Amino acid sequence: MEAFAIFAISLAVLLVCAKYFVESAALLAEAAGVSPLVVGMTVIAFGTSAPELVVNTLAAYRGETGLAFGNVAGSCIVNSGFVLAVTALIRPLRVETSIITREIPMLIAGVAALLILAADNVLSRADGLILLLLFGIFLYYTAIYAAAKRALEGPDPFAEEVAANAVSRKPSAKDAIILLASLAGVSISAGYAVDGASALARVFGLSEALIGLTIVSLGTTLPELTTCIIAARRGNADIALGNVVGSNLFNIMAIGGSAATTRAVPVPDGGQVDLAAMALLTVVLLPIAIRSGRQVTRGEGAFLLTLYLAYLSFRLTTQS
Repeated sequence: MEAFAIFAISLAVLLVCAKYFVESAALLAEAAGVSPLVVGMTVIAFGTSAPELVVNTLAAYRGETGLAFGNVAGSCIVNSGFVLAVTALIRPLRVETSIITREIPMLIAGVAALLILAADNVLSRADGLILLLLFGIFLYYTAIYAAAKRALEGPDPFAEEVAANAVSRKPSAKDAIILLASLAGVSISAGYAVDGASALARVFGLSEALIGLTIVSLGTTLPELTTCIIAARRGNADIALGNVVGSNLFNIMAIGGSAATTRAVPVPDGGQVDLAAMALLTVVLLPIAIRSGRQVTRGEGAFLLTLYLAYLSFRLTTQS
């Protein structure tokens, strides 16, 4: 099918270009004197959400707001109900104290803000600016916390390893060319991905919001899934929960805010149900993180996956 081929190929190119863009940007940023802490918290930490950011912002700019809305909600649902669940099934996840006391409460607050702003069935440009402001506040407090933790406890060995792997050599003119080429590749492939997703919606008779909620969100979440699975296989599965929570915060505040600021995003038919599912999968993370000796067990992973599959089946059988 031509529409599916266009979407699949453009998505694959998008993911590859986003990877090279993040790596070259991190290398050049540190060479320019930006601290490894800032590089890690911005370019590297949120690099896995680059596909969602570009696709959603471009979709909003083109007026395909249903696709943008579906991808924001869908990416959060996929992260919590699929990525985290699959990682826990591979290896139980140890939960850091900061995840319980800081990150998950911040995510719950972000979801609550999105629910309130979308209560009138539209995310206006003003709503988008509010979400971006909340994201700025989140970054500020994350930077303060990370700096204080580093001063108190010293460098994090895992973070040092990540930084060493990401910035392991001196930059060259080639890296600047890769940065520009990968940026162009991200922009062009994102355009084709949006076109392919819209064509798929027409072929299958589905709404753009539902295509964004399912196919597009699953596709653009591949970097998070890959990162978590590799970490689990290497015995570093503990980072998966932080990766999922951070990615969802970025999706809601930065990506949702950017899309709504670009163009007002109406909540499509069934959108409030999607937001409710996103809220449920977010709120349930807190008791899961606290119980079972502060581990996300395989049983809890299976529970999250069951919730996700049940919701996905419900939406596909009752799609608007």
